[in-house]
Amino acid sequence: MKVRVAIIDSGVYAAHPHVGGVAGGVAFDENGCRHSDYVDRLGHGTAVTAAIKEKAPDAELYAVKVFDRALSTRIASLVAAIEWAAERGMHVANLSLGTARLEHEDALRAAVERAQSCGTVIVAARDDEGVRWLPGSLSGVIAVQLDTTCPRHAYRVATIDGRTVFRASGFARPREGVPPELNLNGISFAVANVTGAVARTLQGLPEPAMPALIAALVAGAQQ
Repeated sequence: MKVRVAIIDSGVYAAHPHVGGVAGGVAFDENGCRHSDYVDRLGHGTAVTAAIKEKAPDAELYAVKVFDRALSTRIASLVAAIEWAAERGMHVANLSLGTARLEHEDALRAAVERAQSCGTVIVAARDDEGVRWLPGSLSGVIAVQLDTTCPRHAYRVATIDGRTVFRASGFARPREGVPPELNLNGISFAVANVTGAVARTLQGLPEPAMPALIAALVAGAQQ
């Protein structure tokens, strides 16, 4: 099947050679109001998209812009983006972002549950440097941790508190002439690298149910 991936981030510069175009997109302002300018002016969303494209080249990629001039937004924008992805039938939503603010947990939990009911798999960071992140730490989300020792084209699996957690490299797709440590890196790209694996795995599944997806991901992990 053709897997549709929503990249909820700072938008996408679709003409970038590591991206090669997107299937569509949308943007949300800080109040959750929709508009059409999903062009990336920060570079983060484009780099995240490139990492996903590298690992799942046949996926249909959709830019869902929630960041504009800075890598920050309000909860209304993030909830609206998740709901858009679910309503549009996205198979996967990449959230290379998160919040540690507990007052947003109920709103994000409701958005995750609506996405689940529509068959949209959310991939997000579980924690970073000891801080619990939302929505990645919620049940029903593909939870990701940063693993600085993991090769970029692999991922690992751990069990934490009875839950399957995926660990991946935090390096973005390489840029010619730029040392990896000077390129964009961090938990954002661990999430993107896992999203690429999720999209690639979904393409080979006859039924994209979460239990089958988790089992297939675990089977494909680096030991």
